[in-house]
Amino acid sequence: MTALLLALAVITASQGSAIELTFPNQPGLKSVEVNWQNRKVPAVLVGDKWVTVIGVDLDLKAGEQKANVLLTMDDGRIEKQETVVKVERTKFPTTELTVEDKYVQLSPPDLARATREAKELDAIHATITNEMLWHEPFSVPIPGGKGTNFGHRRVFNKEPRAPHAGADLRATTGTPIHATNRGRVVLAKNLFFTGNTVLLDHGLGIYSLYAHLSRMDVNLGETVENGQVLGLAGATGRVTGPHLHWGMRVQGARVDPFSLVEMNEK
Repeated sequence: MTALLLALAVITASQGSAIELTFPNQPGLKSVEVNWQNRKVPAVLVGDKWVTVIGVDLDLKAGEQKANVLLTMDDGRIEKQETVVKVERTKFPTTELTVEDKYVQLSPPDLARATREAKELDAIHATITNEMLWHEPFSVPIPGGKGTNFGHRRVFNKEPRAPHAGADLRATTGTPIHATNRGRVVLAKNLFFTGNTVLLDHGLGIYSLYAHLSRMDVNLGETVENGQVLGLAGATGRVTGPHLHWGMRVQGARVDPFSLVEMNEK
């Protein structure tokens, strides 16, 4: 969704969604920063307005949450505004899945590997690049693809696990997977749970993840364009069959990737 920031603005958003915030430019305004969920999120000047995006995590407590907006002027003055985000509860269903037991009852080496990789991903997601690397609307990695299982509470082999923090798109092995938007490759390697995985930094704390690929066609540090082929769909990692797991993080918040696509349609 998109909201125009005004003094004492109130924004309504659902758990697991992304919100685009805009603020009109004014003479003498040097920078805009939004403090949200203990993260400092910069805004960038696009035309005649300042723009940024914040994420509402799928498990963020429903109710009123505050976002503080800091406006820094050329003369050094700092003006503050408070915005209230009314977080609406989203009802996520439970899904039961059966996978290889090694992905549920991890051996000591696999547990050590999975823990190490989770820390690596957390460190990447905690990094906020102070620039907007994209210039076009976000798009679905598989044209026309649909995904409806974001946020599902998953039970693997009768063992409850973390919520599904992405959308699964149907795909046969070898289906081309496209970048959801322009960004920089910050990870391209095989991970225990997600198999062959590509992670893009789009700037402002926004990251997109493409998992279970059969082949990766990009390299670490490479800048890719919106729609560029990143690799081919597959069934690597913890899967029940070939598909694309498409995830989006916004300042670490787990959000439905389709909410960024829909953000441009508001």
